[in-house]
Amino acid sequence: MLRDTFFQYILPILVFYSVAYIIHRLSNPIARRFNPIGNITMRDNPRRYDRLRTLHALLTNAISIAGFVAATLATLTLFFSADTLLWVLGLFSAAFGLGARPFISDFLTGLSFIFEDTFDVGDKIELPLIPKGVEGVVEAVNLRVTRLRGMDGEMYSVPNGDIRMIRNFSRGEYSTTSVTIKIPAAQLTKTLDRLEVLGVEAMTLLPNLIEPWQVISMSGELGEEAELTILAKARFGKGAEMRMRLLALLQEQLSHLNVVDAKRDSTSSV
Repeated sequence: MLRDTFFQYILPILVFYSVAYIIHRLSNPIARRFNPIGNITMRDNPRRYDRLRTLHALLTNAISIAGFVAATLATLTLFFSADTLLWVLGLFSAAFGLGARPFISDFLTGLSFIFEDTFDVGDKIELPLIPKGVEGVVEAVNLRVTRLRGMDGEMYSVPNGDIRMIRNFSRGEYSTTSVTIKIPAAQLTKTLDRLEVLGVEAMTLLPNLIEPWQVISMSGELGEEAELTILAKARFGKGAEMRMRLLALLQEQLSHLNVVDAKRDSTSSV
């Protein structure tokens, strides 16, 4: 009796899950076999390498899950007939769908990442989640969670189902930066004239500047002092460097105009 039970149930189950474990261990090299297809479809994509790394991580995870799901279904066939198995799976799917809706949402969203090009490993992104936004560099993506390395070094594990809106800093054509200066109101006209001329000259003085900057007043108020904001477009990824050079240039060129204060705009993107 025990011998029959072992060969009829226990041994097949061990075989099924052993095969699933082997598939799990081989999921990495199996996923790599799809790289030639990715190289063809993304040959002209400048971010092809990062995209391939992201797709490789998702495919590896999907292959592992498929192996264990297949082992589970094969195990159930040992105890139920085909008709009964379909009925049990339907009932289980309904109950599982109600009780594990967040997990299903995570996996479905993870599957959508395979076909969409929303972000890749290595991208700097911001997820405006509740109660606060999460900003960092994508380190890993699988079917359930996306892992971000925060700006202070902390690790965030974000369920894919919670990702609704993404701000991707790595997909822009340029980076923006801004500097706010305060000047005496009496010097406003002279300062505006100088800034207009200097904006054109800065195209040669600051090699990473894409176009002449714009000068605006964020508050629109005029008192004893006037507050002006210089908005500039830098080559992509050069926003932080441009900001420091912009500060130095303005301090040098406007020192004779008695600039009261020069500061960075905290809302600028790098």
